[in-house]
Formats: sequence, C-alpha cells, structure tokens
Amino acid sequence: MPTLTVNGKEVTVEPGTTVLQACEEAGQEIPRFCYHERLSIAGNCRMCLVEMEKSPKPIASCAMPAADGMVIHTDTETVKKAREGVMEFLLINHPLDCPICDQGGECDLQDQAMFYGRGANRFGENKRAVAEKHMGPLIKTIMTRCIHCTRCIRFAEEVAGVPELGAIYRGENMQITTYLEKTLDSELSANVIDLCPVGALTSRPYAFTARSWELTKTESIDVMDALGSNIRVDARGNEVMRVLPRLHDDINEEWISDKTRYACDGLKARRLDRPYVRKGGKLTEASWDEAFAAVADGLKGRQGSEIAGLVGDLADLEAMTALKDLLAGLGSDRVECRVNGAALEAGVRASYLFNSGIAGIDEADAILLIGTNPRWEAAVLNARIRAGVVHRGVKVANVGPVIDLTYPVAQLGDDAAVLNDLGDFAEVLKSAERPMLILGQGALTGENGAAVLGAARKIAEFCGLIKDGWNGFNVLHTAASRVGALDLGLTTEGGVSGILENSKAVFNLGADDIDSSSLADCFTIYIGSHGDEGVRHADVILPAAAYTEKSGTYINTEGRVQLAQKAVFPPGDAREDWTILRALSERLGKKLPYDSLAELRRRMVEALPHLTALDDVPAVEWGDFGGNGPVKSGPFKLPIENFYFTNPIARASQTMAECSAAKFGDKEQATGTDG
Repeated sequence: MPTLTVNGKEVTVEPGTTVLQACEEAGQEIPRFCYHERLSIAGNCRMCLVEMEKSPKPIASCAMPAADGMVIHTDTETVKKAREGVMEFLLINHPLDCPICDQGGECDLQDQAMFYGRGANRFGENKRAVAEKHMGPLIKTIMTRCIHCTRCIRFAEEVAGVPELGAIYRGENMQITTYLEKTLDSELSANVIDLCPVGALTSRPYAFTARSWELTKTESIDVMDALGSNIRVDARGNEVMRVLPRLHDDINEEWISDKTRYACDGLKARRLDRPYVRKGGKLTEASWDEAFAAVADGLKGRQGSEIAGLVGDLADLEAMTALKDLLAGLGSDRVECRVNGAALEAGVRASYLFNSGIAGIDEADAILLIGTNPRWEAAVLNARIRAGVVHRGVKVANVGPVIDLTYPVAQLGDDAAVLNDLGDFAEVLKSAERPMLILGQGALTGENGAAVLGAARKIAEFCGLIKDGWNGFNVLHTAASRVGALDLGLTTEGGVSGILENSKAVFNLGADDIDSSSLADCFTIYIGSHGDEGVRHADVILPAAAYTEKSGTYINTEGRVQLAQKAVFPPGDAREDWTILRALSERLGKKLPYDSLAELRRRMVEALPHLTALDDVPAVEWGDFGGNGPVKSGPFKLPIENFYFTNPIARASQTMAECSAAKFGDKEQATGTDG
C-alpha cells in the first residue's frame, strides 16, 4: 500500500486511492467542484490543485493516483495562488445574482469563493449569457451560472442510466443541455439539483419559496416505497417546504427518487382535517364525540367475527399495533395487510424479507428478477443493480414483461411457467459466488401467487442461493407498512377479498389501493390522512396524521427497523393514528393498555423483540414456505402502472401530476374523491 507525506504527515492508503482522498485521510480539506465520491473522475474544474515535490506545476489531486513516496503540500503560496487563479476564471462569466439565487446559503461556489478566492476580478469584458434549457417540471435551469463541472452529465449517464444529458459546443461556448430539449426520463433526475455546486440547476417546485436558514430540519424516513430511504424534511412553520436525501450507504447512499423528493406538496391537498359522519347517504362534518358515537352505534350488536381491519401501505407500526389490539378487544383477529392480494406468509420471516440486504446487491454476481420492475418499485435500488452490471459485469435475467431497466437484461420470457425450468440461467446462478433472486409483488398476486413463492424458494435452494453467510432470496415490497404488518401477523384466511366479502364492519387504516365498492354495504370506519379511494364508501371518517406529522416506526423491505420523526403538526383536528384508536377504544369500553407513545412502544417490543435493534439488518432462519405444485402458465402483471401515483399523498400532489403528464400525456388520475 502506498505511503505518502501530506504537509509533513505520513499517511498510508489503499491502492487506487487518489491524492485528494489521501489528503483528506491526512485531515486536509481540498476544495473541489467536479469531483464527487460516487461519480467518475472528470478533472476539469482544477480547483483541487495541490503542490507535489518534483512536479514542475501544481497537480489536480482528484485525478492523480497516490503513489509511494509522494510529498504533497496543500497550503503553500503556490497552491494558494493557483486556487485563486482558478476561482477567478470560474467567476469570469458568473452572474452576480446571489441575492436572488435559490442556491444561496447552500452554494459550494459561494462558500469556496469566500475561502479560496482573491476577492477581486480583473475581467472587464462582456460576460457570456446562456439560454435556459428545458429539463421538465422538476429542474429549474439558469445555465449562465454553469461552471461546466459535468457532475449532472456523469450522474445521468452513470447512476441514473439515462444518457440524455450532455455538452454541446466547445470552449467558453460550451453548454450543458438535454440532447432533445425534453424532460429527463429518469425517476432519479432531481438528484442533479443536489449535485450541482452552483445555482445552474435548482428545484423548480421549491423556487423562490423559502431560504435555507428559515427552515427547521428534521431527519426522518421516506414511505413512498419500501426501501425506507433516509431523508431530511425541511419545514417552515407548519408547512413542509422540501424533502432532501440523507446519507445512508446501506440503503439509499445519498440519492432519493423524484417521488420521495417532490410528492410532499400532496401533504397540503385533499387533506382530511376534521371528522365526518355519513347521514342520509351524505358525509357531514362532525365533532370527535359525534364521530366516536357513530362508530359505537355502528358496531353495536356486531360479533367479533363480523368485524375486520384493513391496513394501508403507509401505516406505521404504532397504528397497526393499536388497531390489532383494539380488534382483539372487540373479539376479532381478522386484520389484513396484503391489500394487493400478494400470497405472502407471515410465519417464516425469511419468506418476505430482502434477505441479502439492499447493500448485498453490491456483492451479487448474478441476479434473477421475477415479476418486478425495480426501476419503478424502488428506483434507488435499481441504480445499485445498474452499478453492479456496469462496473462488475453482473449478469441479470428477468422473468416478466420486457421493460427498460437502464441496463442489459437477459429476457427469459413473460410466462410464470418459466420458473419451473430456468434453462441455462440456472447454471449461471449455480456457478455464481453470490447469486440472488428478487421476487416482486407482481409475481405474488393472482391465483399463481403461492405457487410462484414456492417455486422461488425451490430455485433458491436448488441453485445455491442459500449458503453460509449469504441468503440470496429477496422479496421486494412496494409498501412501507408491509414488512411490519407481516411481523405482527396481520394476515387472514382468504386475504383481502375475504375481508371485503365476509365482514359487516371494517376498520380501514389508510387502505386506498382497493376497490372500495365492496364496502358499500358494510359499516366502514376510515382512518387516514387524504380524501382518496378509501373514503368513497366510508360511514365515519377519522382524520389522521401523515408520515411527516408523527413519530412512527417503519420496517423496510430488508427488515431494517427505522424511526420517522415528527416534522410538523397535523392540520385541523387530525390526530396521530394510534391516539385515535386509543381514544376510540375507551369510548367502546375496550380501553387499550397504553396512554403514551413510550408505553405503546414497550408493548410493541413485547410482541416483536427485534424492534430494539434499530437500523440493523436481521439474520433470519430459513424455512419451508409457499405452494408445492407447479407454476401455471400465464403472464405477470406488474403492480405499478404509473410511478408518480402510487399512494394517496402522491395522487394529491400537483408536482406528481405534472410529472405524470410529461411522461404519459395529460391523462387525469381518478381518485376516491371523484364522484
């Protein structure tokens, strides 16, 4: 391993480390614009210049591999003068619009100009101006500010896998643009806003709404998919202004999907902010007392076997625990979380987890996709698969519809019966050191679901996916609540259709992705945050908090326990879900045995001891699960038809509607509030 000297301090680094990284290991900060840890090296901004002994001129530390015996100086007069010169060149054409730039206060150029600039500009000629570019409803462009660092180009090409962004012309006439002047066709496109070190690419929905120093910043967890991406919720007063990514190498690295970032404006639209009771066939506003009285009247005389519960995709573990306990008090154990009809089993935990962990994709050398479109179901996870394909030559095969996943895929056919015999790809899996399969929700729904689950287990066992230190059997969920609900055992005989057909009273905990017409003749209590499908036939509506308005526990698709934090208060009379159920239980004479969040969480830990291991991927035992018969022939139906409209919050979002219109045309999305 090379050992070099940085400002008189010896440091030993791994082979392949750059001088810039070596300097940082030695505790020296090196300015940079083009360099980024997760992108290829461009070496075109020259801000990272350092002095190397025996070199005739300063070197670009980001592009120079560290070598044994190097002697580096980062704070000499030569380095200072070189950086001042580079900064002066970068600012030659930069407009002086800091007071009105959305990047102000969070701008790398601003910060580094203050620290490394010379404080004056000797350029007296006319400045260059560049026409604005169209990059869709999410990215606002002011390309006169661009310093040609090319981070955005490299991200689009290397991470997102959408080579639609590039540079045209040369020299000072160079411009960054989409080649066809159209919206970037990527579910990760808005990450270029975070990458841009100047104000050239900023957030269009957030433009001119707030300054960074006005915002209260809360670290939380995303619920738009089942990954549990780490996010930061920025709020002003009681309004969520924006959502940004947080660094978590094992889950989302430092990226988030466009839906995670921009669906937050749906938190303000179609909100349920007061209770409603159906009187004479029409929903009318009511007080909490009136709503609870209506629930008590509707449940009067009902047997426990006639009462059931449905759990939606965004429910937190606290609410699900309270619902399960309330129904148990009413004599019912019929609570169903598999609202998509997936043939998942709650008994064997390994049967419904992403067992290798999301970071395990970085070790995999062969991947079989079954009935899934990870590009829409988990966009950040799909970027990890793409990185493996591009950088390590991972072989990927797909059983399901032909889709563009941004990387080459061997198509085995859109027929579930392929799972009975994988042909040559079975040998690929057997010969791989770290093989994995990813089983999607599209493969688990329908009459073939149980057989597909069993066939996937047999493939895992037969092809060597289960071995010491490695479990390559992975289920990719689409709902943030699903793993926690399965841990609680919220499944019933007959599934969601059995609940809808055989119940006379149903507690609907935010389940909006169902056909609620089946509830038309059933007494329905809806507990949720938005006026979506679930309220269409509700008899009582109890307004609940959204994910940014409560402290909640979520378990992601790999079984990792994470805590979402309260960033703002719920609107109007809305309350946290578990507190609604706790108050209702007292009114029904079945008082729940906890009065605070701490007491409820102690109850949760009693039921699920693994909740104490926060942010850990659990090691679970393998077992027998799934059907034993052959898989019948037939195509898979993928669960997501529109990436931008997968839950009530996203469907209420104007920004998501604009994205959907840009991608799919001006097709209006029907919601539960449409009559």
